[in-house]
Amino acid sequence: MKLKEINLYKVSMRMKNPFTTSFGTEQNRKFILVEVKDDQELTGWGECVTTERPLYIEEFTDSSWVMLEKFLIPLVLNREIGHPDELQKDFSPYKRNNLAKSAIEGAVWDLYAKSKGISLSEALGGAKNEIEVGVSLGIEDNIQDLLENIQQKSDEGYRRIKIKIKPGKDVEVIDQVRQRFPDLPLMVDANSAYTLEDLPTLKEMDKYNLMMIEQPLTAGDLIDHAKLQKEVETPICLDESIHSYEDARQAIELGSGKIINMKVGRVGGLTQAKKIHGLCQEANIPLWCGGMLESGVGRAHNIAITSLANFTLPGDTASSSRYWEKDIIEPEVVVDNGLLQVPTKPGIGFEVNLDEVLKHTIEHKTFH
Repeated sequence: MKLKEINLYKVSMRMKNPFTTSFGTEQNRKFILVEVKDDQELTGWGECVTTERPLYIEEFTDSSWVMLEKFLIPLVLNREIGHPDELQKDFSPYKRNNLAKSAIEGAVWDLYAKSKGISLSEALGGAKNEIEVGVSLGIEDNIQDLLENIQQKSDEGYRRIKIKIKPGKDVEVIDQVRQRFPDLPLMVDANSAYTLEDLPTLKEMDKYNLMMIEQPLTAGDLIDHAKLQKEVETPICLDESIHSYEDARQAIELGSGKIINMKVGRVGGLTQAKKIHGLCQEANIPLWCGGMLESGVGRAHNIAITSLANFTLPGDTASSSRYWEKDIIEPEVVVDNGLLQVPTKPGIGFEVNLDEVLKHTIEHKTFH
């Protein structure tokens, strides 16, 4: 492949409903789409799953735009690329900025699969034709709103429910959910809102038969998570603590958790995600694919990586209609009774609606 043109689109899309975590509330999504074109007129798409402010990790939309424009695009433009795996080494001199790296690498993976006439899932070594899907629900001021939302999503067939928690919105909420839904596959996500001083609260969650507690402690902290996992029966799932293969290896050796949430952007791309998948498979650490409120492009990449064998727990890749009045891909992602079909068409398996992209674009730049 030789990349002869790269387009950056800074996009602003409004979600149907606000989404609240321990970080705060988000409804307007500002993120970046990356479009790469080769000398055979094939096109690949990737999504930079940033937020407007650096709340999840240190990256944010404007910083990733600069990273792509100044450093990453010059490395790949007008050069021959044999395989997308090569980009990991090319990008390695630049520290972190994983969301930006993942966006351009994902676009190249899409292009590569199309050039081979195979699906992105097949290019990655995917083994499944369909994947199980859960749903992530934000913090609600009114517990009845949350309970009604859970009922609706359960009726729609989602295979597990994740609810966001934070201090003051945790055990009492979980208790009321369990009273109404005693057998529901349920997990909670703290987004680093707790410390070891909250151990009594976290231990109290053991009695509610949760699938996992996701990222209860500080992002990047492996030692205290290992201490916590020894004290609680509920499996700890690591999210913001895993940014690389080395993070995953150290977490496994320390016993920092029993499950890992894989987010392609957070670990720097599909190549790194594949490596972590292999490591976790050998160590019997189950994976699931987390969501970053993606548009259809990022959602398509999530479906492809989730088709790998060790993604054994339902992920967060819900239907497009859960978030958007109209997505930017055709057809939209549709979950049927908690299952998603893995596309078999070349590349990501969806067509990007450029008119819809441009309708939401607030900044665009072309590189030759």
